[in-house]
Amino acid sequence: MSKILAFLFACCLSVSAFAQPSRQFTFDYQFSVRGVTPGEKLQVWFPRARTDKFQQVRIVSITSDLPLKKTSDSKFGNSMFYALAPKAAQAEYKFEVEYEVVRQERTTFSGPGAKPKLLRISAKEAGEFLGPDKLVPVTGRLADLAAEQVKGRTTTMDRTRALYDYVFNTMRYDKSGTGWGRGDAEWACESKRGNCTDFHSVFISMARSQRIPARFEIGFPLPASKTSGDIAGYHCWAEFYEPHYGWVPVDISEAWKDQTKKDFFFGGHDVNRVQFSIGRDLVLNPAQAGEPLNYFIYPYVEVGGKKWENVANHFSFADHAAGAAVTPAGK
Repeated sequence: MSKILAFLFACCLSVSAFAQPSRQFTFDYQFSVRGVTPGEKLQVWFPRARTDKFQQVRIVSITSDLPLKKTSDSKFGNSMFYALAPKAAQAEYKFEVEYEVVRQERTTFSGPGAKPKLLRISAKEAGEFLGPDKLVPVTGRLADLAAEQVKGRTTTMDRTRALYDYVFNTMRYDKSGTGWGRGDAEWACESKRGNCTDFHSVFISMARSQRIPARFEIGFPLPASKTSGDIAGYHCWAEFYEPHYGWVPVDISEAWKDQTKKDFFFGGHDVNRVQFSIGRDLVLNPAQAGEPLNYFIYPYVEVGGKKWENVANHFSFADHAAGAAVTPAGK
């Protein structure tokens, strides 16, 4: 009997070593546009989660006071919903999308026997993420700092690890006061604090200055210690391009908050997130009248061709047992 138990235990260890951690949950994205003057032109855009290699998404239900059109932006391919009321007929409009999501852990540097979760892309496509964004320069002080940090390092992986360590060691996660959250890389580098947007803007700026493609990604966090509840705001992270691995994930702000996972978050993303869009300085589809968006996670609204701020958001999630099949969003 003891031999049988030992065999079964060994089998369990073997399965757990090869299993890819995942998290299955529903995610509710809802908001209302308030205070609209009847007769004004109303336009609404909001991001749409979609299936990719690391998350499977199914739309469970959509509730909208206006017909929704599915579109995508031409530069990054982000999916979105668009609604139009040529002449608003009411003062408030409500929208809600409920998703079912399976999010998989993503690892680049795996243990023995485990396969890395890679996302390969052509060097030409990666090269689109080498230039500056409005708040993310690739020259100046940040470029000089990056050059100092990578001295003596020859490989892309070694150089990006040096930049990752620099941001981790010199910044602190601190949302007090003002200035944080815009992803202004120069401000964050000078202030040495901020949120996830600021951490990763500094990293992306430094990486691109070294001719290493890097990109910004944004979605929502799920608390690891809870099985349901409201979500107060977004979370963002980054990827850099390495020719042998493709896109390699990093999450420096999460590493800073749990420093035991510093090594994991260089090359890894956990299951406690859902992604919605990538990129900065976004032009929506159809194009908005206002300036390009700094990033795209919350609804963007224009009334009478001008940005409308009176929007109330509410996001929530609930875990549920894994096992149900999840089909791609929109299928």
